[in-house]
Amino acid sequence: MATELEDLKILQVAETIADELWREILTWGKLAQDVVGKQMTRAADSVGANIAESYGRYHYGEKLNFLYYARGSLFETKYWLNRSLKRGLLSDQKVKNYAAQLTNLACQLNAFAKSLKTQRKSKKSSNTTYEPRPTYLLEEDQPLFSAIELNWLNQLSVEDTPQSPVSSLQSLQGSNHD
Repeated sequence: MATELEDLKILQVAETIADELWREILTWGKLAQDVVGKQMTRAADSVGANIAESYGRYHYGEKLNFLYYARGSLFETKYWLNRSLKRGLLSDQKVKNYAAQLTNLACQLNAFAKSLKTQRKSKKSSNTTYEPRPTYLLEEDQPLFSAIELNWLNQLSVEDTPQSPVSSLQSLQGSNHD
């Protein structure tokens, strides 16, 4: 696996496609650049940008989300390629070539996402640490609740606004000091 962002083959492929499309779009007229070109450029650049952002995330869920965003941008790029074909901005052969490159990249993105899911599953099962459950022991002659606490619990079903055991205890302690 790549240790540096720039070493990611999938990112290199995305950058190459985006740069080739950029050079194509620069040859178009102003209206075509504004309407189709800017959208296609943003979509194509977004593929690589989301791969890079995925690489920079720590948690597997976040990494996967950004790979899914990259895949969405890839399909948006394909959409704009189809628009450019219909509007006579790119030849059929060029569109087919770019579409094939994007399809290959989509397969790489899916494989990358699948490998992250596999890594996440293997990490979860092997590095899980559990604390021991605490045991609670009561002495046989010591009741679980005091008489004051039991009276307070009984009041809950009788009164609308019961007095808490703490205030009951404080009032009893106050009367003992008199």
